[in-house]
Amino acid sequence: MAARSSAPEKRPGFFSQIRSLYTFTQQAFPWLPWMLVGIVLLGIAVGVGIGFFIPPVAIWSMILWGITGLMLGVLGGLMLMTRLSTNAMYKKIDGMPGAAGHVLSTSLGRKWQAADMPVGVNPKTQEAVYRAVGRGGVVIVGEGARGRLTRLVNDERSKVQRVASGVPVTVFYIGHGEGEVPISKLSSSIKSLPNKIDRSTMAAVIKRIESVSQSLSSMPIPKGIDPTKVRAPRPR
Repeated sequence: MAARSSAPEKRPGFFSQIRSLYTFTQQAFPWLPWMLVGIVLLGIAVGVGIGFFIPPVAIWSMILWGITGLMLGVLGGLMLMTRLSTNAMYKKIDGMPGAAGHVLSTSLGRKWQAADMPVGVNPKTQEAVYRAVGRGGVVIVGEGARGRLTRLVNDERSKVQRVASGVPVTVFYIGHGEGEVPISKLSSSIKSLPNKIDRSTMAAVIKRIESVSQSLSSMPIPKGIDPTKVRAPRPR
């Protein structure tokens, strides 16, 4: 029997992550290189301008301010690239089965608890329903054709209201039609819900809902999204 390796898993370095982030983002935004160059040049120009107008005017002062502007330009470029990479990720997963679960499990923060696995699935059409519990109450997210999601959403709503009476339940449908929420705005829409319950009530609601939730292990889970491949790499 082969001995297990005790060496820790080697993670990609900082510059490797930056390169991956750049490649991922440029695929969605081909104009990214020109934008980054422009931001860096603008930073240098601003730095040199500050060095020129602040006395005493000297070459060394303009050089130092130019280097400062260069660093600020690089920082601004990284911030822009990180923001664009998030938009690129949303563009890539929009319409893919499992996209809602990915967003719920990675983008809500500590005030909410959710999983990337659906709590209800239509075996024939693969429409799915996801659930998140947080300070804003319970959120039910329907992914798929809205007309075919009615029964799944109503079943989940009834289950929640049965075990957590008085806790507000909000329903979101993923899509681009009237009354629907684009996948790119799902996280912000949930986070914008006002706080309705405290932390202890939230923990009790989670425990009650989980106690009555049925196992979905025998149901076909929508496939088509791999968060490790779709998620935009971020520099550390």
